[in-house]
Amino acid sequence: MKASIPLFISVLPLAWGCRESGGDEDFGLTQRQRVEGVTFPTGLPQPTALGVVRRFPNLSFAQPLFLTPAPDGTPRLFVVEKTGRVRVFADDDAVTRSTIFLDIMDRVGPAGEGGLLGLAFHPDYSQNGFFYVYYTTTGQLRSRVSRFQVTADPDLADPASESILLEFPQPYSNHNAGMIAFGSDGRLYIATGDGGSANDPHGNAQNLGTLLGKLLRITPSGGIPADNPFVDDPAARGEIWAYGLRNPWRFSFDRQTGELWLGDVGQADIEEIDIIVKGGNYGWRIYEGNRSNINPGGQPPSAFEGPVSSYDHSLGRSITGGYVYRGSLLPSHVGAYFYADYASGRIWALVYDGNRVVSNTQVATLNTPASFAEDRDGELYVCSFDGGIYQFEESGGEAPQVPALLSETGLFINTANLVPIAGLIEYEVNSPRWSDGARTRQWLAPPGLTVINFDATEAWEFPVGTVIAQQVDLDLAPGVVRRLETRVLVQQATGLTGYTYKWNEAQTDADLQADASTETFTIQDPLAPGGERQQEWQFPGPADCIQCHSGRVLGIRTRQLNRDFPYRNLTDNQLRSWNHIGLFDRNIGSHDNYGAFADPRDTTEPVAARARSYMATNCAVCHFPAGPTPTDIDLRFDTPVDDINAVDVAPTGGDLGLTGAMRISTGLKESSVLWERLRRLESVRMPPLGSNRVDQAAVDVIGQWIDEGPE
Repeated sequence: MKASIPLFISVLPLAWGCRESGGDEDFGLTQRQRVEGVTFPTGLPQPTALGVVRRFPNLSFAQPLFLTPAPDGTPRLFVVEKTGRVRVFADDDAVTRSTIFLDIMDRVGPAGEGGLLGLAFHPDYSQNGFFYVYYTTTGQLRSRVSRFQVTADPDLADPASESILLEFPQPYSNHNAGMIAFGSDGRLYIATGDGGSANDPHGNAQNLGTLLGKLLRITPSGGIPADNPFVDDPAARGEIWAYGLRNPWRFSFDRQTGELWLGDVGQADIEEIDIIVKGGNYGWRIYEGNRSNINPGGQPPSAFEGPVSSYDHSLGRSITGGYVYRGSLLPSHVGAYFYADYASGRIWALVYDGNRVVSNTQVATLNTPASFAEDRDGELYVCSFDGGIYQFEESGGEAPQVPALLSETGLFINTANLVPIAGLIEYEVNSPRWSDGARTRQWLAPPGLTVINFDATEAWEFPVGTVIAQQVDLDLAPGVVRRLETRVLVQQATGLTGYTYKWNEAQTDADLQADASTETFTIQDPLAPGGERQQEWQFPGPADCIQCHSGRVLGIRTRQLNRDFPYRNLTDNQLRSWNHIGLFDRNIGSHDNYGAFADPRDTTEPVAARARSYMATNCAVCHFPAGPTPTDIDLRFDTPVDDINAVDVAPTGGDLGLTGAMRISTGLKESSVLWERLRRLESVRMPPLGSNRVDQAAVDVIGQWIDEGPE
């Protein structure tokens, strides 16, 4: 693995840069400047020397969330795509194509946390050709466990061979869990979520009369094993093996001990790791980890099976359960349980001696680790929603070091005055994300002679080593500005990594933050009682950065950059100037050929353009097809209003107490959940992260857009 490498932007010949007519004097930027001395690591920011390498580099998958070897001993691997397909390919890094083994996209509902979520081959697959899948359905949302059969072609299953073994309704669109696996006992184990929403509103996890919030165990034919713990309880479902789970995202069996390890995604505070025992109650919703949650009876933690380990949301927000390592490629980690956090990308190796956690070490970082996998030799893989499959290696050497002070990053020649180094390109956006009223400035620095892969409407692709910096300041009083933080994104080989530098009291430098933190500031505000108000500011940790910037840069894209910027020599359109200096992978032509977001606060712009621009910037980060939210709304700018699945559509995540509630109620903002969430500050508010103030301008423009009839 590489540690830190200098970041360079070399001067380009003018023949390369001049892509539009006119001399250099007509452009805001005339040439690319050399940047020297910026030394963020482009390898993995990890505390130990465990590398992550991409396997099968010629293949990419659509939201891969499970991998398994061929059960017949042939050198093939199968990958589950959330969208509804299973692909098969040769276990060879030189492989250039995969084939579709199973396609049931016509019956899979992949929105939010749904989709094709699990795959398991029958223990006697070589003889009977049976395999099993778990998926959520289209139309009326249900979870379904079905058996299929392979055809005479070992690389092709028969989609018409489906035999439904188990099916149950889902009251909400999140918490679908979905991992399935055969144990050494030949039984099929199935993880189910609590039904969704927040805080298990129907009490499903503690209710033995429902299959939700459970680990189930059935026979290969769908029957109930006679030794299941609740098989003789007339009030209980006999399929239940353990209960009290919230959203068990991935479980596995230790191939040496047979123990069942499970990662259970938390609510607001705690992610937990459990070892599942027969008949065990893991406490949800009474407990979240070992923290009392909704516990009117005051039950002690000892009333439940406690987690082996847990972590809070300063380290991540969505656990991905993994495997106990029993391979040979990582000899220093044999017996360690590998797990990850989907939001922060952190990967840990936990050593447990049967009674206590001996060690729990972060060993790597990877963008959006959705699932671990194990091959027949016990070697580990990780499926990432960036489309890749990864493995670990004990690479040796020291971990790359991140600059501890902003002044050590090399981004500014005068840190206290924020004087950037030559070649660091400052830019502005048309539709800024809401930042609790703070001021922001942004800079970009791609490395060397590399170029950005331009896209007219979607996110751009940045070369490894690209650095993007954002300065955030807060007005404390007229003429009094407090520097809060400098946020830095680095495009690494395995995705984006975010760093936060918090400014010191003297306002001379900023310190690298290891975790999220908060601080309260006194603001002079003539509209507040007594002329002052308190404002809490959240300094994001790595988990917060990656939760939003999951594999993509948000602000730097065509509609945001298509605007004028006051460069040193003249004001020019940013796309025009960037194209002129050869910053893109091709000549993009005139900036007039591309669209632009409207500033939501610019009352001279049409209301619809302002509203859609605000939602594209602040909401569509998560609300897009197969995005990370449980609600299947598509708020991207180009999606026609009739297709955003919100107008006059009943809410699935709660009605917030609104009369006649709809996601968006045509002509009536007061009945629109989307508008109401903008006005709230509690857990239901939108945008949900890093905000403690209502964006009143957004409330006004979205309300006006709804009242006038969305278009």
